[in-house]
Amino acid sequence: YLIGIFGAANESVHYTNFAIRCFRVYLSMMILATVNKGTFIYLQSIGKAGESALLSMFREVVLGVLLPVCLPLFLQLDGVLFSFPAADILIFLITVILIRQTLRELGENPAAAPLQA
Repeated sequence: YLIGIFGAANESVHYTNFAIRCFRVYLSMMILATVNKGTFIYLQSIGKAGESALLSMFREVVLGVLLPVCLPLFLQLDGVLFSFPAADILIFLITVILIRQTLRELGENPAAAPLQA
C-alpha cells in the first residue's frame, strides 16, 4: 500500500518488486541508525557536543555522499541501495568505540559524570 502512494498502482510488477527490495535494503539497519541517533543525543547531554556533531556530520555528509558515489563502481545499482545500511554499520562501529572510551573516562573521573536527579 505504501508503494502505491508513489504511483505503483499502474506500474509493472518489476517496479513494485524493485520498490519492495529498496525498502528492505534501506531499512535493514534501521535499528543501528536509532542506536546511533541515541548515542549522538547522549554525547550532547554529557557535554561532548563536538564529538556528537562530528559523528553526525561524518555519517550524513562524508558517508552519505561518499558511499553512494563509490559503492556503485563495484556493485552497480546495489551499491546505491547498500550505501546507507553500510554507513549505519560503520558509524555504529565508531560509536561503540567512542561510547566505550567515554564510559571508561567517566569511570575514572566520577566528578565528570552528569548530575543525577
